[in-house]
Amino acid sequence: MKQFKVLGWRFLTIIGLLLLASFLILLDAHPAIAQEKNVNYTYGDLQQQDFSHKDLEGGVFAAANMRGTNFEGSNLSYSILTEGVMLKANLKDADLTGSLLDRVTLDFADLTNAIFVDAIAIRTRFYDAIITGADFSNAVIDRYQVALMCEKAAGVNPVTGVSTRDSLGCHSPINNE
Repeated sequence: MKQFKVLGWRFLTIIGLLLLASFLILLDAHPAIAQEKNVNYTYGDLQQQDFSHKDLEGGVFAAANMRGTNFEGSNLSYSILTEGVMLKANLKDADLTGSLLDRVTLDFADLTNAIFVDAIAIRTRFYDAIITGADFSNAVIDRYQVALMCEKAAGVNPVTGVSTRDSLGCHSPINNE
């Protein structure tokens, strides 16, 4: 009987040490800057992080706080950014081909020359975003947001050669001369 008590206490001690070690590891966990594809930053606090010129294809940034984050020149194609907050984010020259951006806040973001081909951006806000040269070809975007973007759409994407106005389906201004 005494032998079982000793083994029981040893077993409980080992389990306790494993639980403590796991707790300490999780306590110190924080996201590292992504260097490879298929990263997962769901609910991450990524404010002011520098992800510029990274290959983040297929990454998950769902509900992440990305205020002021730099994604300039990054490959975010086929990524999930659902419910992300990208206020004042830098997405200049970023590739978001085929990405899911539903319910994302892109207010005051720099989307200069970004590629949103085949992206889904329903219920996404683009208020005061810089969209010069951005390509939205075949993207699914709310009509209201498209109408707002058409008011300031200009430029041609240097990679795809498609004008921002054409990619949004903006009606050309009527020339009454």
